[in-house]
Amino acid sequence: MTTTQDIHSPQFLSGDEFSIPTFRLLKQDGSLYDGAEAPELSREQALKIYHTMVATRVLDERMMAAQRQGRLSFYMQCTGEEAAVIGATAALDDADMIMAQYREQGALVYRGFSYDEFMNQLFGNELDYGKGRQMPIHYGSRKLHYMTISSPLATQIPQAAGYAYGQKLAGEGHCTLCFFGEGAASEGDFHAALNMAAVHEVPVIFFCRNNGYAISTPSIEQFAADGVAPRAFGYRMHVIRVDGNDLLAVLSATREARRIAVEHNKPVLIEAMSYRLAAHSSSDDPSGYRSKKEEEAWREKDPILRMQHWLTEQGWWNDDEEKALQESLRREVLETMKRAEKRPPPPLDSLVSDVYADVTPALQRQLDRLKTHIRQYPESYPKGARSLDPDVKVRDNESAADAQGGE
Repeated sequence: MTTTQDIHSPQFLSGDEFSIPTFRLLKQDGSLYDGAEAPELSREQALKIYHTMVATRVLDERMMAAQRQGRLSFYMQCTGEEAAVIGATAALDDADMIMAQYREQGALVYRGFSYDEFMNQLFGNELDYGKGRQMPIHYGSRKLHYMTISSPLATQIPQAAGYAYGQKLAGEGHCTLCFFGEGAASEGDFHAALNMAAVHEVPVIFFCRNNGYAISTPSIEQFAADGVAPRAFGYRMHVIRVDGNDLLAVLSATREARRIAVEHNKPVLIEAMSYRLAAHSSSDDPSGYRSKKEEEAWREKDPILRMQHWLTEQGWWNDDEEKALQESLRREVLETMKRAEKRPPPPLDSLVSDVYADVTPALQRQLDRLKTHIRQYPESYPKGARSLDPDVKVRDNESAADAQGGE
């Protein structure tokens, strides 16, 4: 239904009439803004959140180093956006569904995804839930209500609207939170999803990480309007813009968004203003499109340091605990990576074993031809050769890395 007010001369609106403020609670030094009130947060949960932020940063640093050493084919970091991702996740019920883009590994860490589970997927070994069928960082966990990552940009946004519609019908008091970047908000899927969610009144939270860049394209070149948040008005949807480096503000905003979604079956759009401190991916060089001065200015707004300062203000954290945590996590990541690298790949038969209820003759013929080819050229397919014949002796990049003992 549309509502109109009659006018008798042409009057055009540009959207400049709307000004969306940014919700902030926590200053960079760990103190609250005047008049701000921290959300209810126990010491136990606050420390769990902080441990998750640090664990995610350490994982990212070590795995990017592993990619540079040739031990991993590809990686994407969450660096600089930990407060947005982890703060939003901490505001949810553990049974709420999360549909992520590709930079939300912190959400999995918070819910209990282990370093072993991360490494198994990154290296595509026999314990990988995806059976080695996807490139690194395409995580998923049924038990943790985290939908498996898809490569195509923005596909998860309409999927989130549909899944939330199912949650509404189930009536069990759960919602879906969908993460995406501001670049993905330029896809048609974004608009289709918001319209569907608003029309059908479903419990979904659309969480946009506005980190300043869609790969190399700055926000100023992506849209003419005031960011992503004003688009909610076109769908008559609740919306809030929040400082994405302020964990307390993100937590508070997402808690309220979840209440609106679950209690009233209303979709909510959150735009979290942050910055991607790392490159877009291990294949990207950001020095070609942004300055070191710009990056350093944002490093001073590091969300982990901000949270650390706040914990120190509460008397819940100190330098000795920080040093011990950093050392423990780095050691755990390296030990876990070494274990994952040594695990064999999934058996070749798993390529076809669960495509259909029974392996079709056509798939079986393809598999047989593949095995013949690999046995003919084992040096070109070392992992496949070892899968077929575990005792086969082939030298590959992985064994070379082990020989070097690189970190």
